[in-house]
Amino acid sequence: MTEAEWRQRLTPEQYHVLREAGTERAFAGALNGNKADGVYQCAGCGNPLFDSADKYDSGSGWPSFTQPIVAESVTDHADRSHGMVRVETRCARCDGHLGHVFPDGPPPTGLRYCMNSIALDFHPRED
Repeated sequence: MTEAEWRQRLTPEQYHVLREAGTERAFAGALNGNKADGVYQCAGCGNPLFDSADKYDSGSGWPSFTQPIVAESVTDHADRSHGMVRVETRCARCDGHLGHVFPDGPPPTGLRYCMNSIALDFHPRED
C-alpha cells in the first residue's frame, strides 16, 4: 500500500508505531494485561503473529511472548536507533514495526518478543 493508503487504514497512533517504528508508552497498551485465550494478529494486515499460550507477564509494560506462531510470520532486523543495539521485529507480510525481541525471556525459547499493543489486534479463540 502507499503511505496515503496506510494513513487511511490506520489510526494516527497505529501509523506512528507500525509505519514509523514508534513505541507506545509502557503500561499504556490495552493488550498488555489481556489474559484471554486467542490469537494476536498484525493490526496493519491481519497476519496471525502470536498465540496467547506463548504470552507472559514480563513486567516490561508491553505484551510479551516467547515465540511467534510460526517463525515465518515475523522478520528480525538490526536496530541501532536511540544509541542502543537491539533486534527489531516486523510483520513478515506488511513490514509493519511490531516491537523488539530480547534474549532475556523464559524457557523454552529464552526470548522475549516485546510488542506494542497498538500494533496488534486480539482475536478470541472460538470454542
